[in-house]
Amino acid sequence: MFNDTVEGMDIKVTARPLDGAGVSAFLRSLPARPLLLGLGEARHFVGELGELRNEIFRHLAEHEGYRSFAIESDCLMGLVVDDYITTGTGTLDDVMERGFSHRFGTSPANRELVRWMRAYNDQHDEKLRFFGFDGPLEYWAASPRQALTALHALLDGPLPRAVATRETLDTLLGSDDRWSDEATVMDPSQSIGQSADAQRLRLIADDLAALLETQAPRLSAEDKERAALYARTATGLLRYHYWMADAGPARWTRLSALRDAMMAANLRAIAGHGPALVFASNLHLRRNESEMPFGDQPLQWWSAGAITATHLGDRYAFLASALGTAGDDIPPPDTIEGILSTLPWDRSLINARRLAEAITEARTKPAPRVSRDFAYFPLDPAQLDTIDGIVFLKRAVRLGSLGRR
Repeated sequence: MFNDTVEGMDIKVTARPLDGAGVSAFLRSLPARPLLLGLGEARHFVGELGELRNEIFRHLAEHEGYRSFAIESDCLMGLVVDDYITTGTGTLDDVMERGFSHRFGTSPANRELVRWMRAYNDQHDEKLRFFGFDGPLEYWAASPRQALTALHALLDGPLPRAVATRETLDTLLGSDDRWSDEATVMDPSQSIGQSADAQRLRLIADDLAALLETQAPRLSAEDKERAALYARTATGLLRYHYWMADAGPARWTRLSALRDAMMAANLRAIAGHGPALVFASNLHLRRNESEMPFGDQPLQWWSAGAITATHLGDRYAFLASALGTAGDDIPPPDTIEGILSTLPWDRSLINARRLAEAITEARTKPAPRVSRDFAYFPLDPAQLDTIDGIVFLKRAVRLGSLGRR
């Protein structure tokens, strides 16, 4: 039987069952209608969370005017998915293989989302859009070839050739393997990011990005959008490669920050298309500094959500996700996840700020959860007042393998 008081704290008044009506009520409770609604993942590859995300997006698209979905996946690969759902280019199998990074194309929930978005667009004149908003990154980074050459091609004419010919780009870029060498993760000396060729490419990328501004009036809306994406990606990748070659102690903190800055730049562009649901790790969407252990080094950097919120203010909202029992990992009763597990619903939507107030009023001090699952990032009780809401799943059984991230 539900006990709506935990150590003198009434938590049921802060929560409701998670359904379409609850999502709409949550949006109405915010100080402004968000252009970007972030839905964070406490852990990647949780089957139940992916299915719930799909339900939320379907409701937002059908009842709240949302027209875009963005995911923590390669922004250039995402163009393959967007072309498929808007024009039908390609096949679903091909799109799932080529349109996602980080193995996200293997997710059944992602496959179902793409299928549904394509079917929706077949029946409606106002089309849904799909975006990847991560850079072409793992811990290492891809070659800037695709972004640089595509930007050069869109600006093709006397001016781009004055900046650099296509032949010059190919010569400076060389083999893609030397850019994407995984050995650069642990050995900065293996990176070519500070070589003479890379330095010249950074200047060329900067000149092309500036040229885009001067030539924007002659481009179609679609070409302008693509060119801006290529410019952001080329300059961001070359900057990332530069710091991959740095051997200083702050190397990984800087690289983490640069990655989230690239994410934030893509999110601001996505916001220009109207309300969008953004799906990514809680670490990337939170409003405060992100923290993560990296070997024996703790990393701290400003997240993409924090950067985005400085630009959008109240037009950015953040729903963090949290899991109760995840596989065989049961939260202690004095943690936030343990307290929320006393709610009567399998899926709940919690007003995080009201929960923080209730905890303060009850003088309850939840303990931080220490999960046995290294891939799960528990809620931080001290950060509840920086979250707009919590999507809580009482139990999750289908926990997929993370593989390579």
